[in-house]
Amino acid sequence: MIVGIDEFEVPTPHGPAVVHLEHPGYCGGLLVLGHGAGGGIEAPDLLAAAASAPVPIAVARVLQPYRVAGRKAPPPAAQLDEAWACVLAELTERFPDTDQVHGGRSSGARVACRGAVAAPKRPVGVLALAFPLLAPARKDGTRPDRSPEIDAVSDAGIPVLAVSGDRDRFGVPPVAPHREVVTVRGDHSLKAKGPVREAIEPWIARFFPPLPDGLVLE
Repeated sequence: MIVGIDEFEVPTPHGPAVVHLEHPGYCGGLLVLGHGAGGGIEAPDLLAAAASAPVPIAVARVLQPYRVAGRKAPPPAAQLDEAWACVLAELTERFPDTDQVHGGRSSGARVACRGAVAAPKRPVGVLALAFPLLAPARKDGTRPDRSPEIDAVSDAGIPVLAVSGDRDRFGVPPVAPHREVVTVRGDHSLKAKGPVREAIEPWIARFFPPLPDGLVLE
């Protein structure tokens, strides 16, 4: 049961990020989600992820500074990562003893993967929605491989769930140690909220414990 919805700014070296935070009276965990390159925090797969936990958890959807400023084209990866780190620091201060799962869709999934290993408070899991395994084609026709970003999380022993559309033009990450992969019908947009939520629910349930005995939420 959601008892509080806050929206607040977090200062970063590249302008303020905005965090949309939904938090219950009893908080069993924290899920932090980032958006795609030209999108926002209302993307269908992000909303599906936000509703996927079996117990009440806090969910923070993060709008990067360039989107707050009204720009669609993302800045260099280092700037995205610095802003993400500032948000994580603020959220960790607010929820110091709470297990965290980090994630996002497309560009946001890349940011979450890059930040997971370096985060002072490591997430217990990383949720990669529509992770773009291959970059858009360059003029010479080559498509750089982005698998090292998601591989680094698995190599660090952090569990990863990658959820992709079976027609995603940017590819689907392969199964690997500490990484599960689920494909659902659809393309890179992952608009089918029901199948996306069903793919996430059993995975995320592992990280957030059931309600304490005697605690009843109305």
